[in-house]
Amino acid sequence: MDLEKHPAPLLDHAHLEAQTFGDADLAREVLSLFEDQCRRLLPTLAEEERPAEDRADLAHTLKGAALGVGAMRVAEASATVEAGLRADGRADLEALRSAAAQTLEALGASGPAA
Repeated sequence: MDLEKHPAPLLDHAHLEAQTFGDADLAREVLSLFEDQCRRLLPTLAEEERPAEDRADLAHTLKGAALGVGAMRVAEASATVEAGLRADGRADLEALRSAAAQTLEALGASGPAA
């Protein structure tokens, strides 16, 4: 999918609601965990001295966390980074950084349960 022409939603609220069974407290908790993972994993993904396979595993972890909460742009960008790292050891992190920043900003602006 061309992310520029057909961007995925920052946060699929219906998916999040389904994953958390409509429990707003649980949604806040999982979104908080997702935010923490973004803040922890993104800097580590950028460590070029770290083996590509380890960085690919981190991108895979972030992809799973994003899919769990419905952060679809982060999930797509993480999948792209993971594939690049597994294919040739290289990945452009800019789209992932941008997707994560936009998603975290949206969560901060609207509150995690919005």
